Amino acid sequence: MTKNKSPKSNTDYMSEFNVEGDEELDSAPSRSEEDFASLLSESLKSSEKKLRVGDKIRGKILNLGSEEVFVTTGTRHEGLMSRRDLLDAEGNCPYQIGDLIEVYVTMVKGSEIRLSKNPTDRNMAEDLKTAYSSNMPIQGRIVEVCKGGVRVNIKGKMAFCPISQIDSKHIENAEEYVGKSFEFKITEISEGGKNIVVSRRKLLDAEREIGTTSFLSETKDGDITTGKVTRFEPFGAFVELAPGVDGLVHISEISWSRIADPSEVLTLGQEVTVKLLKREVLNGRAKISLSIKQVTPREEKDAEKTSAPKKDDSWSKLSVGQVFQGKVQRKEPYGLFVQLEPGITGLLHKSRTNDSKEFQFDKTRVNDVVSVQIAEIRMNERQISLSLPGDSSEDEWKTSYKPNSSASLGTLGSQMAAALAKKK
Repeated sequence: MTKNKSPKSNTDYMSEFNVEGDEELDSAPSRSEEDFASLLSESLKSSEKKLRVGDKIRGKILNLGSEEVFVTTGTRHEGLMSRRDLLDAEGNCPYQIGDLIEVYVTMVKGSEIRLSKNPTDRNMAEDLKTAYSSNMPIQGRIVEVCKGGVRVNIKGKMAFCPISQIDSKHIENAEEYVGKSFEFKITEISEGGKNIVVSRRKLLDAEREIGTTSFLSETKDGDITTGKVTRFEPFGAFVELAPGVDGLVHISEISWSRIADPSEVLTLGQEVTVKLLKREVLNGRAKISLSIKQVTPREEKDAEKTSAPKKDDSWSKLSVGQVFQGKVQRKEPYGLFVQLEPGITGLLHKSRTNDSKEFQFDKTRVNDVVSVQIAEIRMNERQISLSLPGDSSEDEWKTSYKPNSSASLGTLGSQMAAALAKKK
């Protein structure tokens, strides 16, 4: 027979169960509510944080896949980036799960966040502002010529450089700078980085000032030094003595012999030994006068007085009648200065081209290659007169053939007299 439990025992059992349950419920909510509140607070904080494109964040690597990597973003959403962004120069990934890395936000679309190790336009703009405020030079590449100057690509942004600020020297043609990279100083930045003005000249001037101060303090008048020929002018040649420091060799101080143009005896880029004649500072700029001939050994000076050149002198190989394919170095109204060989230049006078139908003096430009012939050499003065190549036999015919004008007229006169006699 089945024994029924008494209502009391059943009531007692349920009563004990309920009491124990109530005690657990009374104590547990106090701890779980605190934990839940903490987690909720952190979750709300993460959800409140909003990322924008260009933000730089520090996140922890959660997963390293073969193609993509998951990184914490400080929000409730994870960020995704390409594994290739983490590879080093050898193609290895030096990171592990749990490592902290600094990345940039490149896209935010709903819950999708894309990250990258490379800075975005916004970060580049910040870098430009930093360079501007700290007067730090920044690398840029000249991409095209525009009105009043050139456009410079700096960290993906276009800047404007006035033509007067491209170089420390006067510029005739800005096209020669296109495609070249230089350091620039940002002189103006506005409109959130949309309007940027830069200058290269300010950096060159500062470099020259530092170099000049150092050079002047380490040298004195009369010193002998070396330099590189950088520029020709009708009045002389400029020689770079140190980075940003130039001196002038007047045309009268280039050679013991008289020359018409510096390019007759010098070439661009040539290294020369010079004497410091005078160093002075005028209007805040250093002016350094140099001499090449005063460091020329006396025997070379004496040798120039004789008509016989030295054996190793390239002038000794020249002779009248030689034909050269020379390059026009300078054009003047009266003629062309043509370089025959490095350091040897001759003058093709305009009058020698008038009779040529093929040669067009007016259309000839500097750097054009022209065919010329040596007409005269003045070895002592180091001067060469040029002409256009011609047929020597034709010249001989002109000099040898001299028609007898009187005989011709006599024969003609006799014929006319005979004709008149017949008519009579």
